[in-house]
Amino acid sequence: MVPRLPRTPSAASSWASTSSPSSSSLFLRRCPPASSPFFLPLRPRWSWGSKKTDVRHYHRAVWPSYGITTPVPDRCPQCPIFRSPFYFQTGYALCAKRTSRPFPPPFLSPPSSSFSDPLTTHYHSQDKRISVEGELVRGLNNGDDAVLVTENFLGVNDGVGAWATRPRGHAALWSRLILHFWALEVERIPDPNATVDPIAYLQKAYEETIRATTSPSEWFGTTTSVTALLHKTRDATTGTEKPLLYVTNIGDCKVLVIRPREEKVLFRTEEQWHWFDCPVQLGTNSVDTPRNNAVLSRVDLEEDDIVLALSDGVLDNLWEHEVLSITLEGLKKWEHGRYDDKELDWAPPAVLSEGKMVFLARELLKAALAVAQDPFAESPYMEKAVEEGLAIQGGKMDDISVVVGVCKKRQHDTEPNCTKLIPDQPAS
Repeated sequence: MVPRLPRTPSAASSWASTSSPSSSSLFLRRCPPASSPFFLPLRPRWSWGSKKTDVRHYHRAVWPSYGITTPVPDRCPQCPIFRSPFYFQTGYALCAKRTSRPFPPPFLSPPSSSFSDPLTTHYHSQDKRISVEGELVRGLNNGDDAVLVTENFLGVNDGVGAWATRPRGHAALWSRLILHFWALEVERIPDPNATVDPIAYLQKAYEETIRATTSPSEWFGTTTSVTALLHKTRDATTGTEKPLLYVTNIGDCKVLVIRPREEKVLFRTEEQWHWFDCPVQLGTNSVDTPRNNAVLSRVDLEEDDIVLALSDGVLDNLWEHEVLSITLEGLKKWEHGRYDDKELDWAPPAVLSEGKMVFLARELLKAALAVAQDPFAESPYMEKAVEEGLAIQGGKMDDISVVVGVCKKRQHDTEPNCTKLIPDQPAS
């Protein structure tokens, strides 16, 4: 284990990054090997014998965005699972390394180049939201990540950004569609008391994504995935209903369940790797499938337990104990009305009115982003790299996706069953 350094800028270091050893071409790494003829080097090489030392170039992130839930259709007739007596109060915070690539047709129909376009209002009356087979595509993109935030299920998919260097590569499309088709399977559960099978839903979503990205046009990509589905169970002794969380994981995104009253992490998913910087992933050229590789966990919840779904943009820059302490400290700040960062120009005070979970998501994003943009910080990514014999220092700039939900029990049967679409979503 590498000794941990204080999180403060240090003197300039000669450390720089290096590529991982060449391995199977079945998978795309987060940073492909520079020696491969199919890839362009995404970061400079580092050599013990070289007098000249290159340091990783750090990019300024895209403007962060925040919200409570991701969009769903205005009318959602198939949602019996929403009648569960338990639900999430939610919030999310997103910051992309770079803007998502535009979705290609037929998922998004751009305006034609007809001369008559400026003379008509037809295009302006069209629904410009992303759709597939007539269905609004669930969730939002954050760079190559995709997130799904509703009152009964949460999800974060991390598209492998190296596909941006390949012809017809579109990791953002793959990450978003797999979440979308998974959400459709959940919405179609016929009975709120039925036994759920999230791995089967993910397998179906994977197969539907392959079909959607093969015809009429072929698009390549891979993604990791983690989802959390809030359901219910019945206590065998008392007969009372209790919240039950189904967590499905494949790859290196993570779900943490925090119990604030005990100030501890109640549950965590385990990351899955083929080798360093190459997680288990779904998509083009990958042998991994949900049926064979996804892990399903059942977690007994209590009211006020907090569920975090995090991309590796958080986990590569914050250790678990830091995530726990930031979450607990954020709860105290909210309860005592101390918003130390409310004057930041990228975090307007108006967002505080959106609720406690949005505030917690913002706190986690702010901490992860600070480390990611510090070339001299110690980070979990640096620690793993050094253990592999790679000379890397600083945080890792990546898409940062934070989804937060706190488990609550409905107080009245008249509460709405479906999450409504929030207008003017900042991300797409």
